[in-house]
Amino acid sequence: MASTLTRAFMENFLDHAPAWYKLLIVGFLILNPILWATAGSFLAGWVLIAEFIFTLAMALKSYPLQPGGLLAIEAVAIGMASPMTVYHEALNNFQVILLLIFMVAGIYFLKELLLWIFTRLLVGVRSKTLLAFLFSCAGAFLSAFLDALTVTAVMIAVAVGFYGIYHRVASGKGAHVVDHDPTQDHQIHPSHRENLRQFRGFLRNLLMHGAVGTALGGVCTLVGEPQNLLIGDKASWHFMEFFFRMSPVTIPVLLGGFATCVALERFRLFDYGYQLPPAIRTILMEFEQQQARHRTPRAYARLLVQAIAAVWLIVALAFHLAEVGIIGLSVIVFTTAFNGIIEEHQLGEAFKEALPFTALLVVFFAIVAVIQEQKLFADVIYFGLSQKGPHQIGMFYLMNGILSSISDNVFVATVYINQALRALQEGIIDRDQFDLLAVAINTGTNIPSVATPNGQAAFLFLLTSSIAPLIRLSYGRMVWMALPYTIVMTGLGYFCVFYLLEPLTAYYYTHGLIAHHHTPLVGGGTH
Repeated sequence: MASTLTRAFMENFLDHAPAWYKLLIVGFLILNPILWATAGSFLAGWVLIAEFIFTLAMALKSYPLQPGGLLAIEAVAIGMASPMTVYHEALNNFQVILLLIFMVAGIYFLKELLLWIFTRLLVGVRSKTLLAFLFSCAGAFLSAFLDALTVTAVMIAVAVGFYGIYHRVASGKGAHVVDHDPTQDHQIHPSHRENLRQFRGFLRNLLMHGAVGTALGGVCTLVGEPQNLLIGDKASWHFMEFFFRMSPVTIPVLLGGFATCVALERFRLFDYGYQLPPAIRTILMEFEQQQARHRTPRAYARLLVQAIAAVWLIVALAFHLAEVGIIGLSVIVFTTAFNGIIEEHQLGEAFKEALPFTALLVVFFAIVAVIQEQKLFADVIYFGLSQKGPHQIGMFYLMNGILSSISDNVFVATVYINQALRALQEGIIDRDQFDLLAVAINTGTNIPSVATPNGQAAFLFLLTSSIAPLIRLSYGRMVWMALPYTIVMTGLGYFCVFYLLEPLTAYYYTHGLIAHHHTPLVGGGTH
């Protein structure tokens, strides 16, 4: 009985994950307290970070919430971080949590309109290179004004819709069948298997181009990313001043990112270049034509309501009429009320996508709390401040990029901008150098962090979404596909920070595009 119960516990632990993976997680849980007690907090902290990144990399073996959550709970239990610090990190990112809960669900209720728009785009643009470029441009433009997670949620909803349509047909069912599991491939007819493989690669390409586009656009404006607002507040920069101060770095990087997108598709490098099979294009066209023929007045009314909600969404986000999550909740209320969705189980479907990732994000904040309490980044920051002139600016850019690839961008930006602010107040640097460092910190947390999924929240959301296993998008494959972008964008960003930032900033001063500021006060900025 005892052996049977032991076997049952082992089988239940992480369920169908491989035995070696289960043993490794158990090994991590045994190792961490020993390291904490013998080797000290610094080594134990960095080992914990490596273990957590490993759970993210193995997302297709087991969703990272369970193994990563066990590591985080243990870290708090043995004293690597306090529960209050974890709560403080979650509270600081409450707007992101609200966004995930309500905005992603709001996008779910716009999927009929989104599928209609993107189906027309997909079947209308026959050049894959042009289509990839349009996805990258759309991701960049939207993320300059909207949150990158919102934009990524839109792209995921569209990709899930397209994949579901073809998978139903390839399984021998009609495109309109509702009760179908797209994760099951055993019903796929052999004649469709190669087309399905191509289609997976095609969707992978578009989603990666779009996700990188969110990073390209998000760095450009004050409202593009949460850390942008933080840095802009500390430096007392308004919207246009922020844009001009970042532009010596962001504009060349934006153009370099677009050029990389075109080159990757043109030369079919790094797993890019998959084409949309003609048979699938035909199925999507027929699906849209059937939809149009059978579209009732109620269906047109639903599309109209969703279009109104989409316009409200863009306007409200662009002008920051409320917190992003609250705007998402208003979209849910409006679309469901006017489209006849009034039962609880109908609403519940919309929240399935985002809530597991929301829980994972809070676990991630626990790891960030360990980094904060154990001061794992302190030596790196002091080394950066020890440099002088352009070398200091370039070093801040690179260090922010490296640390943002393994940690939370907002946390890294907060630590670095506060250190730069303290150096200014202590007379170590002057105001002009502080402004240049602020640009380096912002571009550093946004640009090189595309290297890994945990460097960009939008990437992590994509990796842990329902579409990732369907299109075979693993952690390793995402890193590989992001590599050319990482090299081009990071290298170009460093060149611009080192050589162009200071002279162009001086040019902007001369022509009145940006203004000199007095020293900011502790805890915030002032003119």
